[in-house]
Amino acid sequence: MSVVSIPIVNKNYPMGCEDGQESRLIELGKMVDARAREILDKIGPLPESALLATLCIVLADEVRSRPAPAATESDLKEILARIREIKHKISQ
Repeated sequence: MSVVSIPIVNKNYPMGCEDGQESRLIELGKMVDARAREILDKIGPLPESALLATLCIVLADEVRSRPAPAATESDLKEILARIREIKHKISQ
């Protein structure tokens, strides 16, 4: 396990990750830092706990607001095959 220091709004947070995942964690930290700074730019200074809560709500809203991935043709064929299989079992 590795420990990486992630800077978010001028404060470093040590975070553990699996070996080899350090660069991914650093990139995710940069994304979080950017969103935190955007929040502070819009609403002004906040205590750390209020910024954390606001940041969590903003990120959760972004995740929930993303459209669901579209089903591929392969997915649809698999679903259709399963429906036919169930229909066949019910018809017996």
